[in-house]
Order: sequence, then structure tokens, then C-alpha cells
Amino acid sequence: MARKAARADNDTVHLRPDTHRRARVEVDFDEPTLLGALFGQFDSNLVQVENRLGVYIAARGNKIQIEGPEDAVARARETLVGMYKQLEQGRELDSGAIEALISMSAEPTLEGIITGDGGKAPPIMIRTRKKTIVPRSTTQIEYMRALAKSDVIFALGPAGTGKTYLAVAQAVSQLMTGSVQRLILSRPAVEAGEKLGFLPGDMKEKVDPYLRPLYDALYDCMPPEQVERRLASGEIEIAPIAFMRGRTLADAFVILDEAQNTTREQMKMFLTRFGQNSRMVVCGDPRQIDIPGGERMSGLADAVTKLEGVEGIAVTRFSAADVVRHPIVGRIVEAYEGPLSQYDEK
Repeated sequence: MARKAARADNDTVHLRPDTHRRARVEVDFDEPTLLGALFGQFDSNLVQVENRLGVYIAARGNKIQIEGPEDAVARARETLVGMYKQLEQGRELDSGAIEALISMSAEPTLEGIITGDGGKAPPIMIRTRKKTIVPRSTTQIEYMRALAKSDVIFALGPAGTGKTYLAVAQAVSQLMTGSVQRLILSRPAVEAGEKLGFLPGDMKEKVDPYLRPLYDALYDCMPPEQVERRLASGEIEIAPIAFMRGRTLADAFVILDEAQNTTREQMKMFLTRFGQNSRMVVCGDPRQIDIPGGERMSGLADAVTKLEGVEGIAVTRFSAADVVRHPIVGRIVEAYEGPLSQYDEK
């Protein structure tokens, strides 16, 4: 295989200052049976790396040759090695995973964080019934560490950064291992700018549309029959935040999604439900506030201001660079909101 990189005109190639220096490296892969999955159909995976990093890749047998700007070649090599390791470990390799590896290749400490230093450190991952989840950005590494050790975690940032999904995955993992007895998922029932009118059905049917993203994450981490059984038994509870009043949530993993749409009173009420042997995760996008009064009335902004730095409480801030959906989603977020917000700076 030998071809030029088909870089799209609107793709931005992020390189360091030494881009004028050219380099060529060759990478050998030991297991020929993995090469088909590594290259992708019609070499689509290699083309993706070429397009994003502005390099030329040629494959012959079990060897890959990379040529281009010195820094981009180093990043491409690290990306391809990371792709190969994922396949060796039996994990799926899709365009999203490749995009994440490309983004993370810019971080000089990635190798030690993800694979361990000399094989001594365990990898960072969350195991659920259906899949093993690994971080797809450096901020996700920080977030996953916080999910494993902090009592209360605030996750701030735009859609598509994995805030809610990783929290649900961690909750499912802890429910499976028995470290918590219940999983409670909540969010405020606030319309995002549109008027839905009166919804038919009983209370569950009325609030379920607002909680759909939580169900989606749950079904992605557990077999459907287990989700249904645990919902019926009460081990998993999905409810609007109004249902939390007056309760003490012990031995539970509690997640509040869309927290930017809580009022200050609702946020205080929710946080004070914390019980023994519990963990709370509060997820929200401070730039997507739908309640009257905007940021001034948001319980999320108020809580982070008051509680950041308190022992046992962690705050993780995501930006558009951490979006792990299709690359265009990150560009859309940045076009609307800019690369940074006041919540990304501290």
C-alpha cells in the first residue's frame, strides 16, 4: 500500500514549532492477524491518521513506514502503537477510539499514564458487564481517577466529553462489585428552550423523556435484562431531582445529570442527601443553562464556587478539546463557545 494523505481542506493539523524538520520511521508489528483490523477496511484507519496528522503512511507486510514533519511522525507512531495495543487487548478499534488516541498523542506523559511505567502501574479502566472502558482524553484520565477515590465529584464541560457516561459506567462497576447497594440517577425536569405541553401517562411516563440519556448510558453498560431486573427491584432508581427531597442516600452511587439547570436550593438539597458509604457525581455544562435567570440562578455554578477545595470533593473541567464524539462535534462546540470558558480557568 502506498498513497498520499488525503487530507480534507477544512481539517486543521496541530503541530509543534519544529514542523520544518522531516523524519521517517518504520514500525514493526508482531501479530499479522491483527493487521487487517489495524489498517481498517480499505486502509481507512491509516487514512484517518494521515489526514489528522499530515503524514504519509506506507504499509508492506507487517511493517509500516511513516514519513512527514518530525513531530507529526512521532505522534503518528504513538497513535499506531496505541491502536495495535488496543487490538492486542481485545478492545474495539473504531474511528472514535482512533481520534482519541490521536488527540492524546500530543501529551508527553500519555505512555506512562495509560500503559503504566515499565508495566508496573495498572492501566486506568472501568469494567462493566458489557465492556471495558478506557480514557479517551487526558481530562478523562483525571476524571476517572476522581470517580475512583473522591466522595463528591463535579464534572463541568460541554456535551460529548463523557461526563455522564463515565459516571454511569463507574456506578455500574461499583454496583457489580458490591461496593454500593444502589444506583440512583437523577436530573432536573427542565425543558431545553421548547414547550412540550402536558405529557400523557403516569408519573414515570411523564419524566422518562427527560431521563432518556441516563437510560441510554445504563443500557450501554449492562445487559437489558439486568437493567430491567434491577430497576424492578429498586437497585437502580431513575428519578427527577424533586424526588430526592427528605431522603438520606446511604450505600449508593448517586449521579445528578444536567446539574446546571438546578436552582441553588435544589443543589443544596441534593448534596445534603449524601449518606454513609456513598458517592455523588454532579455533571453539567455551565454554558447550557435553561432555567430562568441563567447563570445567576444556577445551583451548579454556586456549588462549585462554594465547595471547590473542600476535602473529599473533586472538580474536573472539560473543554471542547475533550469531546470524544465525531471530531466535528468538538469543532462545533468550539465555534459556538470558544476554546475556553471561565470554568476551564482556575
